[in-house]
Amino acid sequence: MVRIIAVANQKGGVGKTTTSINLAASLAAARRRVLLIDLDPQGNATMGSGADKYDLSHSACDVLMKRASAADTIMKMEAVGYSLMPSNSDLTVAEVNLMTALRREYRLQEALAGVQEDYDFIIIDCPPSLNMLTVNALVAAHGVIIPMQCEYYALEGLSALVQTIDSIRESVNHELQIHGLLRTMFDPRNNLSTEVSEQLTQHFGDRVYRTVIPRNIRLAEAPSHGLPVILYDKSSRGALAYLALAGEILRREGRPTAPENVPGVA
Repeated sequence: MVRIIAVANQKGGVGKTTTSINLAASLAAARRRVLLIDLDPQGNATMGSGADKYDLSHSACDVLMKRASAADTIMKMEAVGYSLMPSNSDLTVAEVNLMTALRREYRLQEALAGVQEDYDFIIIDCPPSLNMLTVNALVAAHGVIIPMQCEYYALEGLSALVQTIDSIRESVNHELQIHGLLRTMFDPRNNLSTEVSEQLTQHFGDRVYRTVIPRNIRLAEAPSHGLPVILYDKSSRGALAYLALAGEILRREGRPTAPENVPGVA
């Protein structure tokens, strides 16, 4: 059965897109059928997967506006091992038009109905705001991964996101849960990072992933090559961390891991 996971945090620069791309690639490496949906008008997950956001026949905007089906929009990205529903700045138009559309919060859920059984995991990269695009992702999802930097303001906006998740679960998507909180760009030499990490564990317990994503130059370089880090430098700390995260998620889902099967990964 497919598991749909939104990667969301209204705070920018916390590693949402990095997590979406590299989690998708790492799950694909574990021989899972994976679809990555780019729901951010910046289109960074599209470019980071090796697609050209400036040259798309169809995009997530067309799907949300019902101008194209999900099946017609999804691209099989052989080089990275997963499929992609791409996006670009056109999504900004979709966001505005959705405000007055009927059943506006269900557009993505309805579009995925015809294709979701083709995948084991669908990962949705959300924009850095709690707008109608993010609401569409949360209505369609079973769980939410919240990437967080362990810094002074990290906890400030978390309550608003948790309240939004709770509201959507109570009103339109009773299956929606916080799948886990992911500590990103972590530097263990920084005392503040350690203190915030401890606060997260105190507040959220086992919903905080044991896997921690370190600061890693290879993670930062990989998107400019249109590759996930496990294909750019599979021995880097960033690659090993995201492979560990995929394994942790598979164990939480009760789905044992399998040998890696992504092109370029031995």
